[in-house]
Amino acid sequence: MTVLEQPDRQAEPVDPAGRQPAIEVRDLRMRYGSTDVLTGVTFTVHPGEVIALLGPNGAGKTTTIEILEGFRMRSAGDVRVLGVDPARGDERWRARLGVVLQSWRDHAKWRVRELLNHLGAYYSPYSTSRIRRPWDVDDLIDAVGLTPHAHKRVRQLSGGQRRRLDVAIGIVGRPELLFLDEPTTGFDPEARREFHDLVHRLADLEQTTILLATHDLDEAEKLADRILILAGGSIIADGSAEQLARQVSTEAEVKWSRRGERFVHSTTDATRFVRELFRQYGDDLEDLEIRRATLEDTYMALVREFESGGRVTALHTFRGARR
Repeated sequence: MTVLEQPDRQAEPVDPAGRQPAIEVRDLRMRYGSTDVLTGVTFTVHPGEVIALLGPNGAGKTTTIEILEGFRMRSAGDVRVLGVDPARGDERWRARLGVVLQSWRDHAKWRVRELLNHLGAYYSPYSTSRIRRPWDVDDLIDAVGLTPHAHKRVRQLSGGQRRRLDVAIGIVGRPELLFLDEPTTGFDPEARREFHDLVHRLADLEQTTILLATHDLDEAEKLADRILILAGGSIIADGSAEQLARQVSTEAEVKWSRRGERFVHSTTDATRFVRELFRQYGDDLEDLEIRRATLEDTYMALVREFESGGRVTALHTFRGARR
């Protein structure tokens, strides 16, 4: 972890209450040697939004996030994170960010509570009247489900428990903007549900802006207000899961049984079709099921269309989508 320098206490932190975008990216480009990794990424994230960044391996997701976090210099383009160019962000700016990596340095000898208390102390000088930093250590441990393990050494934790600790380390400073990289790797179903509840709490109650990079499309669909799909070095789609699904396919599949016989029908107006089914057959209908395109269906269709050289119809259409 980067050790935060002690700031001048007379300097006041930037107050984002003016509702400036949490992230603004315009024509972001990144080149390694002769290889263009990012070829003009543009998007905006507003305070309190939960955004999922999806894309195939090699699409540039990690590079994009590292640039936003200030860990990598870009080749070209304009980037503002909490109103600051990440390439010039100081320690006060960094204290407003939280990062949950796929893996964290193993602090094996530390006890859980001691480690979080130690790391939280670095954020205390950056507390403001609006955001008191750090998060109370016992409340934080409870929020990530580690209370029974608070006094264990890190090396004694299971893989899932260590992952919960990773999340706690990422949010100990009560970040205004949180970057999550495959956050639920190693979680069992119960831990995953608890993590989803925590994300909703951070976004809805704490007004934390969250950028989630994941390959778990089901998780992205449950958590994200908007989906960004990155392929070939640029954003090829931007919108809610429902909006993108409608753009790819306007039809729903209706399945039902009647007197032991199974039926399937595709329709652009599932509500009207089902209403007509009940009008005609009433109580004879059984096993009624309506299936619309999932985020996985949508994602695969968009990426395949892009890779085949076709025009992606969802491109930038939903940039104005909000919660």
